[in-house]
Amino acid sequence: MYEDQRRAEIRALARLAGDELGGAVAGIATVHRAIADRVFTAVRWGVGPAAAPVQIAHDAIADGVYTIVGTVAETAGRVAERTADLPNSEPPSRTVFGAGVLGVLSGLIGDRLAEQNPVLTSPMSFRVDGQPVAPEELGSPHDTLIVFVHGLVETEHAWRRGGIPSYAERLAEELPCATAEVRFNSGLHISENARELADLLERTQRAWPVPLRRIALVGHSMGGLVARAACHLAAAAGAEWATLVRQIVCLGSPHLGAPLEQFVHVVSAGLVKLPETRPFGQLLRRRSAGIRDLRQGSLVDEDWTDLDIDALTRRVQQEVPLLPGVEHYFVTASIIRNPKNPLGRIVGDGLVLTPSGSGRGRARRIAFEPENGLHLPGANHFTLLNEEAVHEALRRWLAAPLPRP
Repeated sequence: MYEDQRRAEIRALARLAGDELGGAVAGIATVHRAIADRVFTAVRWGVGPAAAPVQIAHDAIADGVYTIVGTVAETAGRVAERTADLPNSEPPSRTVFGAGVLGVLSGLIGDRLAEQNPVLTSPMSFRVDGQPVAPEELGSPHDTLIVFVHGLVETEHAWRRGGIPSYAERLAEELPCATAEVRFNSGLHISENARELADLLERTQRAWPVPLRRIALVGHSMGGLVARAACHLAAAAGAEWATLVRQIVCLGSPHLGAPLEQFVHVVSAGLVKLPETRPFGQLLRRRSAGIRDLRQGSLVDEDWTDLDIDALTRRVQQEVPLLPGVEHYFVTASIIRNPKNPLGRIVGDGLVLTPSGSGRGRARRIAFEPENGLHLPGANHFTLLNEEAVHEALRRWLAAPLPRP
């Protein structure tokens, strides 16, 4: 079975590489033609019809070159498919490197992959050593479960940043609890992944060998938003597992949106207006649904269903409150170590600004308690995946005693 999966994944990756490279060449050709047309239009104003034969020759040569290059690129992808027949041990999705590649692809274009190359994506699942594990096989004698949810373009392997044991591994040894890490397609809408997480936790709670008394969720970046959205959905549906959630910890999560996605959203709208830059604008607009949801931290279907996702006036349609009766914690970071340096307010952790990570903006506010937060100066967005100060905070927050039954 593994061999069939390995071949299918490699062939799909090869086709994707060839098609994407071929598409990029076509986009460059379109830009070239648009610029050339403007140049020859200006030349004709100066020299008249004499420029026409030169333009015809130029267009024929350029089009021929781009056609050849594009064909070679796509053919290279097809040839690469043949490597699927070479002997190997594991499917790419079950290796650290292969999973990392697929994680990046999923984050960038995961919604299209789910439709066009489903073999490169899979439903949200628990993972142990890269292998999927069914909720029914995850049991433990502990009545506390801590679930770790990775962020955009990541997999569960991201928690082992620096090659040291993950938070899940360390906390399982330090606290009387079971821990689990999930992998999911981060290119899907946050609300879609939230629905999958809710279903996964419901199955887990029903199959647990002892009555669960506490569930804690820890999410990095997008993972924190997915965790919040899953709890919101489950609580609204009256799911039993939602009543067991005691803590939600968000590490560098853009609750109020991510500035990079906000910038790309505006830039792409400008680029598509001119023929010379339209291919670049269209390329930016191919970013995944998951990335687009990070523009304002959209957690529910209403924020994207039947709406123009490219509209500059697009806003969050529904604010999702924090789950009542649950302790919510947040961790933010800043690349700039000096808190008085105004540059820190501009760059944040490199991807998320401190006001967004703490839920305290001018126009919007998430009701985190300030004392339930931790800020790391001199750290970046990915430092939060495995950092001693964060580990100490997690151990302190998640070790809180349960109320008596």
